[in-house]
Amino acid sequence: MSVSFAITFDYLCPFARNLNESVLEGLAEGATWDVAFRPFSLSQTKVEDGQPDVWERPAGSDGTRGVPALLWGIAVHQQWPDIFPAFHQSLFGARHDQGRDIGDNSVLSEVAHAAGLDAPAVADVVAGGGPGRTLREEHQDLVAGWDVFGVPTLIVGDEAVFVRSMERHRPDEIARLLDLVSWTNLNEFKRTRIPR
Repeated sequence: MSVSFAITFDYLCPFARNLNESVLEGLAEGATWDVAFRPFSLSQTKVEDGQPDVWERPAGSDGTRGVPALLWGIAVHQQWPDIFPAFHQSLFGARHDQGRDIGDNSVLSEVAHAAGLDAPAVADVVAGGGPGRTLREEHQDLVAGWDVFGVPTLIVGDEAVFVRSMERHRPDEIARLLDLVSWTNLNEFKRTRIPR
């Protein structure tokens, strides 16, 4: 039986990386999930009242940390969906394994090229403005529809749960997490310390 759910992402967050990576690995292993990968800007959550939203600011300006990577991720997801999984994972890796500046277009181009994409074509899609509009619509919809405040958030139907999974490469845990999303009697479950 196929399970439909959404997962939010911002390439800045290591926890978003852990969960998105596990979902991608599960799909690659044959999981019958119908997954919507939905961008959510952590920088937008820090915008003060009366200030312009991150998608209205020029690229590279103050407060747009993480936005260029999101725009490239959206462009690839929309135009080259078959390559999106490799690009998505590689962009998280560039940020969290290699410590690279994912706001730098040359880094984004290198990641795109390594994933098998025509980087100038991706840059053209981003420059066309469609990914910026999508980021605005997705972010605002996630906030209005489910009160999303961070990444990663799993959404199943009307239920949304912010999740911090501590380990990478755990597609086996996704079914358990999806079950917990529907367990509405549990509102908060947070460890006081991490057993490591």
